Parts: sequence; C-alpha cells; structure tokens
Amino acid sequence: MPGFKYVAVASDGSKVRAKADAVNVDSLRNELLARQLDVKRIRKQRKFTEIEITRRKVPRTDLMHFSRQVAAFVRAGIPLVEALEIVRESASNDRLKEILTETIELIQVGVPFSDALDRHRDVFPSYYIGILRSAEITGRLDSVLDQLSKYIERDAEARQKVRSALTYPLVIFVMAIVTVVILVGYVLPKFTEFFKEFDAQLPTVTKVLLDVANFFEAWWWALALAVVVVIVGVAQMNRSVAGRLRRDRLVLRLPVIGEVARYTVIERFCRIIAAMMQAGVPLPEAMQAAIEGSNNGVYAIALGHVREAMLEGEGMARPIMATGLFPPAATQMMRVGEETGTLDQQLNSAADFFAKELDYKLARLTALAEPAVIIVMGVIVGFVAVALVSAMYGIFQGNSNLRG
Repeated sequence: MPGFKYVAVASDGSKVRAKADAVNVDSLRNELLARQLDVKRIRKQRKFTEIEITRRKVPRTDLMHFSRQVAAFVRAGIPLVEALEIVRESASNDRLKEILTETIELIQVGVPFSDALDRHRDVFPSYYIGILRSAEITGRLDSVLDQLSKYIERDAEARQKVRSALTYPLVIFVMAIVTVVILVGYVLPKFTEFFKEFDAQLPTVTKVLLDVANFFEAWWWALALAVVVVIVGVAQMNRSVAGRLRRDRLVLRLPVIGEVARYTVIERFCRIIAAMMQAGVPLPEAMQAAIEGSNNGVYAIALGHVREAMLEGEGMARPIMATGLFPPAATQMMRVGEETGTLDQQLNSAADFFAKELDYKLARLTALAEPAVIIVMGVIVGFVAVALVSAMYGIFQGNSNLRG
C-alpha cells in the first residue's frame, strides 16, 4: 500500500503534518475528512528507487495541448474539475499527470485554478499564471486558454527554428572533432612508427604535426579534465544571477549570434505583453511577467527600469527607447500604440515583424556557420594530408637517390 504525506488543519486550528498509508489519494482524503481534518495538501511518498535526480520536464507542446483541451471543455459547459480529470486521463506526460492530480485536489478544497498551477512555476511560466488570474476574474477562461495555446504554439515554433538552424552546423562540428580524434589517436601513431623505421629527415610541417599528435597522446587526460572543468564552471556560472548576466552580455556582443539572441528576446517580450493585455491583465503586471519570461539578464535589468518609469507615468515607448536595446521599429510601434490606444495590437504586429526578422537572422547564421565549419574541417584534414604526403614523398625520393 503506498504511503502519503499530508498537511491538514484540525478543528482547533492547529496544523497537522503527518504520514499515512492508503489505497489512493481519494480514500486518504475521505479518511481525514471523517476525522474532521481540513486537508490542505497530500503528496505520495517516493521510494529510493523512484527519487528523481533531475526534474522531469513538461514539453511546450504538451502545455499547448493542455491549454487547448481545457479551453474546449470549459467552452462546452463542462465543469473545470471534470475537464481537468478528462485531460489527465489522456495526458502522456507523467509529470503533467501528477500536476493535474494535485491541481484537482486543490481546486476541490477551494484553491483557485491559477494558484494551484502557481505551485509549478517550472512548468507554467509567470505570464501563464498572470493571464489565468485575469481570466478567473473576468470569466473568460476558455478564450484566454485558447490565447495561451496559440502563444505557446508560436513560441514553440520559434524555438524549433532556432534549434533547426543550429543542428546542421553542430553536426558538422562534431564530425570534425571526431575526425581529428581519429587522426591523432589512431592514424598518426601508425605513421610515426613508419617514419622511425626509415630514420628519415622529415619536413617541418610533418614535425609540427607529429609534435601535436605526441602532445595529445601524452596529455589527453589533462585536456579531458580541462573540458570537464570548463563544463562544470559554465554550469556553476549559469546557476548564479551574476554568472548568467555575464553570459548574456557576452552573447549579445557576439556578431550574428548576438542579433539572433536580441531578436528572440524582443519577439517574446512583445508577444507576452500583447497576450496579457488582450486577456485584461494590467500593463505593469504584464511587464513584470514579460521581464521574467525574457530569459536574458541584460534585458531583465533594463526592462525593470522601464517598469519603474511606467509606474511613475512616463509611458512605455520612451523608457524602452532610452534602454538602447530595442530597434527603432519596435519603439515606433509602441509609441503609435500608446497614442492610438491600440498598444496590444501594435505589440502583436511587432512580434510578427520580429519573428520574420528572426527567421532572416537564423538563415544568415546558418549560411555563415556551415561554410565556416566546413572550411575549418578542411584546413585541419588538409594540413594532415599535406604533412603526411610531403613526408612520404621525401622518403621515397631519398630512397630513389640512394639507389641511383
């Protein structure tokens, strides 16, 4: 029988934290209610073999389908709890199933839908929760969930384009590394033995190549350790706010790659603000959610100052223009939206515009990365070929002269 941990409130107002065995969550809840305990939370205890080293993720596509399905059920007049139960039964992701189970339990004890999902910020972003809270107030849950599903779909498409654009250059780069490892680790040692047998005078280029091969052969462990140290260092840097800020600054300064990162942030920022405004979320709250969803420390700091200026009555377009992080086209659309009262529409148009610009930047990045990687690989392989062929030619020429 599985074990559970639960938190409840007794009739005298004291909080109860305990463990209990039960057939399932529902039977335990009924048992606790019979003991006049107000259940706040029930969680299943995991065995040691079930402990997760890494947190299971919920793909964006699953979140999109979840939003779309719940919207359809609510629009059809099905109560929210029943809608969530139906979606849970058809969900393929175990983490999402667990979240929906907990969400259903919380809703049944009076917790709002948005607050129940807010416990899982790693799955449901802040803008998602903010829009849901507004929908619960306005009673537009179905239409808002539809909006969220469309936004997540567009965001997933943008992310997929970035991944697709970088896949081919990355594959070529990995193949180049594998080729170099094979040459240095297997091919060159064979030629080294061959050259020693002839006691030949090797060309300079061949000596350089063999010295490089000997270095890798002798110090491969140090190089492997250095790679591990770099990976661990980057991981540690990404865990700290200051480290992520340094990384984001570096990325934005890189040619071409910096432009891709900048347009990605701008497109996401415009899309989040537009979606939240259309759902009736106040602009300062929408701005806060967009800041958290920017995934870039440089933009987050600058937009934080923009939000402060907005609260002081300076509007949105002028403070954003002062950051210097947004192109004139974006600030112009925002200014027109503020003056005409169509800021959400203008931001949607800006998001579409920068999505197309992002496609162009990605195509340019791919066009530059592919030949660059191929050229580097060709230079390495060509250098090895020239070094070996010149040495072979020198040996055979020397033997011919001796025979003559």
